[in-house]
Amino acid sequence: MAKTKAREYAWLQCTGCSNFNYRTEIKVGGEGTKLKSLKKYCRTERKHTEHKLKKK
Repeated sequence: MAKTKAREYAWLQCTGCSNFNYRTEIKVGGEGTKLKSLKKYCRTERKHTEHKLKKK
């Protein structure tokens, strides 16, 4: 039987234009790497910018 994993949705917000461009699943609780920011493509600015993790 498969174990259930505690996961929740979080949004990635662009630091340049403040739009919420991407949604991702993150692991809740336990040990693991902390996702703080990623370089992703922003359609509004038309370039790769830093995106920070925000929970709505």
